[in-house]
Amino acid sequence: MTLKLFWQDPYRTTLDTKVVAVDNDRIRLAETIFFAFSGGQESDAGTVAGHPVLSAEKDGLDIVYTLAPGHGLQVGSEVEIVIDWERRYRLMRLHFAAEMVLQLVYQLRPGIERIGAHISADKARIDFADENNIAVLFPQIEAEVAALLSADLPIVTAFTDEAAQRRYWEVAGFARMACGGTHPRSTAEIGGLKLKRKNTGKGKERIEISLQVYAPEAVAAISSPSITPASP
Repeated sequence: MTLKLFWQDPYRTTLDTKVVAVDNDRIRLAETIFFAFSGGQESDAGTVAGHPVLSAEKDGLDIVYTLAPGHGLQVGSEVEIVIDWERRYRLMRLHFAAEMVLQLVYQLRPGIERIGAHISADKARIDFADENNIAVLFPQIEAEVAALLSADLPIVTAFTDEAAQRRYWEVAGFARMACGGTHPRSTAEIGGLKLKRKNTGKGKERIEISLQVYAPEAVAAISSPSITPASP
């Protein structure tokens, strides 16, 4: 089972580890900081031993990384993982921005059904089964989000079932949600967001979420000296 260190420290950008399995272009690692597509959140980008990772896929409790042919790695090879920090940080912020919006929609329109979600490094989207224009909720959502960001509340993440690798996030007084993605430490790090409504078909409503101009002071508590705030 791959040890997923991106849950322990989502701000870490490099890791020395070993290859534990090789199947042609697909490898497995003893531990990793490289997130694989899950829960709608896109995979990280980066390299293993200097080789660009072409894809990262969950396989049970493992993660399989695909490299270009001719990588030359073998079982036992010592490698360095390097992730694209700017992409990771945008994914973290957009992921939690989308989850704040989702929870607020649930609160404002009880019984609404989420039918899809996707978080990329450019924007996030949430799809709902709804006959009503969801944009009427935007003023309330934006006001609540602004209050959450201003309060600079801790985002707590932990296991509900460590053996099955089930996790959750929680912001005290706001919401708790099952989630295995990567998240910032605080609501303030989101730095503000913009909402856009799309109608994708009869009875379907989509909210697109993008980040506003990022304020570096929102993440003054970032501890790693090698990490600098990412621009939007």
